[in-house]
Amino acid sequence: QVQLVESGGDWVQPGESLRLSCAASGSILGHAVGWFRQAPGKEREGVSCIRMSDHGTYYEYSVMGRFTISGDEAKNTVDLQMNDLKPEDSAVYYCATLKWCTVGPVSTSIADYWGQGTQVTVSS
Repeated sequence: QVQLVESGGDWVQPGESLRLSCAASGSILGHAVGWFRQAPGKEREGVSCIRMSDHGTYYEYSVMGRFTISGDEAKNTVDLQMNDLKPEDSAVYYCATLKWCTVGPVSTSIADYWGQGTQVTVSS
C-alpha cells in the first residue's frame, strides 16, 4: 500500500504562485501520478498528470501554461507548480497514483491511492 501526503496549500491573492508537493511512501516509478482538485459542489477533476516511466505530462485546458508538474523518482515526490493563480483555482487539491494518466472530470475509483488533500484558496 502506498501512502500519499500533499503539502503546500495556502491562501494567496490572484496572480500569485504556489508549489504543491506530493510525497509517496513507496516507489512511484512505473506509475502515473496525477493532481486533482475538487471545489465545493463540483466534481473532482484531474488538472495534471505525469507518467513516471517517461515523464510524459498532461494538463487540463484551463491550467495549460500556468501549471507545471514534475516528478522525482529518487525522492518519490511529484510537485505541481501553480503560477498566475485565479479564484477559480480554489479547491482542495489531491494527488493520486493511477494506472494511466487522465485529466478532466473523474470518479474517485480511477485512482489506486489518494492523498488526504491540501486546501488552495485564491482570493483578494
